[in-house]
Amino acid sequence: MSSSLLFLLLFVPTLMLEFRYHSNREIEQYLFQVSAANPDITHLYSIGKSVKGQQLWVLALGVSPRHHTVGVPEFKYVANMHGNEVLGRVLLLQLIGELVRGYRDEEAWSLQLLNSTRIHILPTMNPDGFDEADTHCLFSRGRFNYNGVDLNRGFPDAFAGLRKQQQLNEEQREAEVRAVIGWLKSETFVLSANLHGGAVVASYPYDNSDRGFDLMGAASVTPDDDVFVHLAKVYSYNHASMHRGDLCDDSGPFRDGITNGYHWYPLEGGMQDYNYVWAQCLELTLELSCCKFPQPNELPALWMDNKKALLAYIQQIHLGVKGRVFDGSGTPAQNAVVEVEGRSNMCPFRTNKHGEYYRLLLPGNYTFKVTYAGHDVLTETLSVPYGPDQYSAMKHDFMLRRTASTTIRAPAELNPTCNYTLPPKGGGATCGSTWSGLTVGFGLVTVLQLLID
Repeated sequence: MSSSLLFLLLFVPTLMLEFRYHSNREIEQYLFQVSAANPDITHLYSIGKSVKGQQLWVLALGVSPRHHTVGVPEFKYVANMHGNEVLGRVLLLQLIGELVRGYRDEEAWSLQLLNSTRIHILPTMNPDGFDEADTHCLFSRGRFNYNGVDLNRGFPDAFAGLRKQQQLNEEQREAEVRAVIGWLKSETFVLSANLHGGAVVASYPYDNSDRGFDLMGAASVTPDDDVFVHLAKVYSYNHASMHRGDLCDDSGPFRDGITNGYHWYPLEGGMQDYNYVWAQCLELTLELSCCKFPQPNELPALWMDNKKALLAYIQQIHLGVKGRVFDGSGTPAQNAVVEVEGRSNMCPFRTNKHGEYYRLLLPGNYTFKVTYAGHDVLTETLSVPYGPDQYSAMKHDFMLRRTASTTIRAPAELNPTCNYTLPPKGGGATCGSTWSGLTVGFGLVTVLQLLID
């Protein structure tokens, strides 16, 4: 390997990425290149493999990209869940380049984002489907994974469970779904979006319903509906035209360019509901092009349509309140329940192994109730400001007192259903999963081989 080729690998600017549809192998090469050239702010890892054995690569960006930092929220973007919906692949590769370029040029927006947030980007969740896709605008093949399964119908569904006591048999689910479920177990994700195509609208949970208590009109409403509506509008109004709501002939109109998922059409087994119910991560589904496979010459304009919105949405991770819960001895309390009055989540939000909690909330006064076995229930009312402009949610720690008793009880067993994405007993969420062994030290050799093949 010549020294000149090694120099090009490490130092060719990421902004030189062409506006076209890159193959899965080319995306892999690009991610390795960016990670190798920017080890201080990027970390490349795989969350697993597709049915056909292709790696599901994720690039993490931030000033501590290799592991979670207490107080720094975790964000993720996922694209290409449906293999024939391809614009998201292009947008996320461009976003990576823009974040790195902005940081290297010491632009304030990028410095603030990467200093305050750890951003995970999965450019393709369904590489096998992409390999089978053709370029028809709406009806091309490639939507499903290699087994012919729609991945956005393959996640455990809380409402299906209510109706038929659905069993959460992870091993029976598709490889790509299992990989994402495992990913959600490994990190405390706070905010997320899933990029699709075939319409232009920001869709928010719920996608499904028990056709009962949760319905308001034709929508299936979450306890955090005000936050979801706000998040969807942030994207639609920072997008060049999504807020108009009437961009596609065969979908809409959508008021403000947003929609409740169930109101649009019911969907069982969707990823955004799973994120919210079981992983306490608020996720939107972003439909970003009328055509599922836009013409390559349209890609530069579509990037400009979405660039501001993609960045503004990440910034919303700093809504609300964040902090830690400490037990009576001053130790961070894992699995403490942190509830907000008036927001009865199906699975209560719990602290991670660091005792951290994150609650995305709009500005206002909120009463928090913190419950932890062997301790008095703590109730506090907080006045919450708007955090995104400062790139930080309000910080507040809860200090618990032990219950006056001669016997300290062990923490109560968690509800088995709501324990689905929590760490196993005696463990705790992994800070750097075993997947991250597939990193640049080993990856640099791989990408060099790829370039000379």
